[in-house]
Order: sequence, then structure tokens, then C-alpha cells
Amino acid sequence: MSKEMVVVLDFGGQYNQLIARRVRECHVYAEVIPYTKTVEEIKAMNPCGIIFTGGPNSVYDEQSPHYDRAVFDLGVPILGICYGSQLMAWMLGGEVAPAPVSEYGHTEVTVDQTSLLFRDVKKTSVCWMSHTDYIKAVPEGFRVTATTASCPCAAMEDADRKLYATQFHPEVMHTEEGMKILHNFVYDVCGCKGDWQMSSFVKTTVEALRQKIGSGKVLCALSGGVDSSVAAVLLSKAVGSQLTCVFVDHGLLRKNEGDEVEAVFGPDGPYDLNFIRVNAADRYFAKLKGVTEPEKKRKIIGAEFINVFEEEAKKIGAVDYLVQGTIYPDVIESGLGKSAVIKSHHNVGGLPDVIDFKEIVEPLRMLFKDEVRQVGRELGIPEHLVSRQPFPGPGLGIRIIGEVTPEKVRIVQDADAIYREEIAKAGVDKGLGQYFAALTNMRSVGVMGDFRTYDYAIALRAVNTSDFMTAEAAQIPWPVLEKVTNRIVNEVQGVNRVMYDCTSKPPATIEME
Repeated sequence: MSKEMVVVLDFGGQYNQLIARRVRECHVYAEVIPYTKTVEEIKAMNPCGIIFTGGPNSVYDEQSPHYDRAVFDLGVPILGICYGSQLMAWMLGGEVAPAPVSEYGHTEVTVDQTSLLFRDVKKTSVCWMSHTDYIKAVPEGFRVTATTASCPCAAMEDADRKLYATQFHPEVMHTEEGMKILHNFVYDVCGCKGDWQMSSFVKTTVEALRQKIGSGKVLCALSGGVDSSVAAVLLSKAVGSQLTCVFVDHGLLRKNEGDEVEAVFGPDGPYDLNFIRVNAADRYFAKLKGVTEPEKKRKIIGAEFINVFEEEAKKIGAVDYLVQGTIYPDVIESGLGKSAVIKSHHNVGGLPDVIDFKEIVEPLRMLFKDEVRQVGRELGIPEHLVSRQPFPGPGLGIRIIGEVTPEKVRIVQDADAIYREEIAKAGVDKGLGQYFAALTNMRSVGVMGDFRTYDYAIALRAVNTSDFMTAEAAQIPWPVLEKVTNRIVNEVQGVNRVMYDCTSKPPATIEME
């Protein structure tokens, strides 16, 4: 895919895929690998640079992930971040200890602008900290290049050996100068030129899929969302009529969305695809009856998704491959690496032990959402599809807190349709990463006319994000929220209260469950 590569060595932090995403924003390919990979395996990848990620452990704990000191003898520039910075210090003879004062969140940092890592970076700015340990003494040959009020070593370097470290997280949007810092590492320290482009990804991926699949039959999971749509068109270019796209309408879609998906990808749509629609709402509602725990709901939806596909595969006969639109954030949040599980995704979690397919193919697995959109544009998919609002695989099942019922689905569908309509009318949708209405499990007393009500509360969510790994709650104009609230309460039966979610990610996730 690319001659240049930065290896992101995963030590279990939640922002590890985000580090790779930020490096790719610099047009340099980055790949996350577990710390269990050997130094020889890393050497064989011929990286331009290596980044040690953060993680939840303490380096002085014998059970914590450590690494082979020989990595420093490769002559490859290394950047340690958070736990990665402490690991670098500890491995090279420095001292790491519990911090007298832990730092979490927005923190003012002062940097040494003579450092190559901080070239053209403001002397003082806000960074994102998340640590309980700190570097008490730097290793021999290193110097401190940044400090905060509570952290005497917020960054360090051994420029001669091209070893750099930051206690804070430059990859997180909250770090004001983070992209400059990573750009400096990739270009000034590693000497990269920047040859990672989506056009090359499309070309090499289509060819790789063609070679991999050969004359095999392919079954594609098509939801109509951005990820699955791009995956479907990518596969159609690779194998043409060998591809059958199955759209499972699980009854948990947005209002009228099932018909909209069929209009785009069905027989009368613009794409040359074998399209099958399966209306499976009743069986999903039966499986979800009485279930309230979020992870269990996700697992049920994921398992039933595969069951439906197995059934359709048997009808079609001799299907070799199942294609899914899994993307990088799905993988990291499902905890398939060494990171903690945030939530399971139906694309990567809840799969049965035995699947009646030769293999699952996930052509977008290494991409972030905005990269997937770029691929869609390279493929010529219409902009209104490419820029479509993200929608989770489990659908409204994770936008309904508690048990999922047909009545609750109807409530959230109607409320969400009103919210999206008014957001678009007001013209504030263009700058939003994602926005939707969710149904809480809270019921409260209200008054409508002269009557007492005891109905549900709707939660409105809108975030600004470029990568969906971090997000800030959007500041929707009050007149818009007021109009949305009035319409929902007046038009959606079963709702008497509307609230707005002001929480960023982290600490919250974008979806409710």
C-alpha cells in the first residue's frame, strides 16, 4: 500500500488507533501492532518510525507489558507517548514513580522550542494529560523538553539517537499543538515524504480482493450506511457479478430507511449489484425481549445478523466469503487488541464459533471514518451517500436504553426524524460529525393540557469530530433545540420531556450504549 510506514506499538491504551489516524493525516501510512510482536518482526516491516502508545499499567509492575530493549538499537526514530514515554525512560535507565499529583484532562504545558519535536509549536499551550505515574529522572543522554505545573518531565529527548517522548497525548484533539508535534516527528525526525493516498488504497485493495477471492462467491452485509456501502462498491469493482448484497432490515433502522436503502441499492438503483432484502424485524424483537444489558443486546443483534446471513447463504448456495464494513474504531473499541473493551460492535463481536463461510473479508478494517468517505469519493459514490450520517450496526437497539420494543422503536424513529429535519432546515448539519435522538429509560411526570402524563424522556445528541475516536458536544443554537423540543413533545406520542447531551468523548462514547 505504501513504501513509508510508521509502526504504532500497542501497549493497551484507548487512543492507539487514533495515533495511527493522526499519522495518516500527515499522509504517512501507520499500522498498529501488538507489543507481542518481536523486534525482528518490526525490523522486517522496515518502518520509518516507531511510536510507543499509552496504556493503563505501571512500568514497574512485573505484570505490565514491557518490550525488548533491542528496539532502541534498530536506529529507527521512536516516539513514546504517556505509558510509552515512561517505558522508554524505564528501559533506558531512568526512574519512573507514582506522581505526587496525578494529571487528568486539559493541562497547560510549556515546551522547549529548540527541540525538533516542538519546532513551530507555541511555547505554552493546552495538552491532554492522563497519568498517575511520572518520569522522576530521565535516562542518561536525555534532556527534559517540556513541563507542566505538576509534571517536571512532560517531554524528553535524546536527539542524537532520535528518541523522543511526551507524557501528554499529542494525538488527542484536546492537545492544541498535537498535530504539529506529530507532523514534526513524522517529517523532521523520521524523514518521511508522505505517500499515503486513498487513490493508491483503492487500486491496491481492489487488486488484492480480486486475487484473494478468485472465482469464489461473495456475500456482502449491506446496511446502506457509509461503511457497508463503500465496502459493497469496492467489492463490486473487484468481483462484479460474484457479489450478492444482503440487506437485513432488523426493524431497528431510522424512519423509512429500509425503503431508502432498497431504492439506492435495489434493482432500480444505479449499482450493478445482486440485492436481497430480508425483513427480519419480528425475529429480532423476539430475541431482544426482556434484554436490558447493552453488551448482551449487541451480542444478540450480532449473532442474529450472522444467523440471517447463514440462512441466505444456504439459499444462494456455496458462498465462500462474507464481506463486512468493519472499520478501525469498531476494532479498537471491541478490544480485539490489548486495549480494554469499551463496547462490542456487531461487525467484530458476537460472532458464533462456527460460521458457514470460508472467510470473513473486511476491506475497510484498517481505515477510519473520514478515510472511508475518501475511498467512497475515489470510487465515484454520490456525495449524499458518502457524507451520510453514521449509523451503528445494532441500529436503534443501542439508542434505546433498556429493553427494545416495537413501541420504543417507533418513538425514537419519530423523534429522530424531527431532530434531523430541523437540524438540516437550520443549516447547522454541515459542521456536525453525528447527531441523533435516543430514548432514555427514564419516565417522568408532565402536564399536557389539563392532564397529568407519565412518559419517556428523549435525549438529543450532536458531536463535532473528525475521526469518531474523540468528539466534542456540539453547541446547537438554542432556538433550534427549542423548536425540536416543542415538535417532539407535541408530535411524538409517549414523550413529555427532551434533554440535550453535553458530554464529550471521552469520557462518554458517542452512542448511548
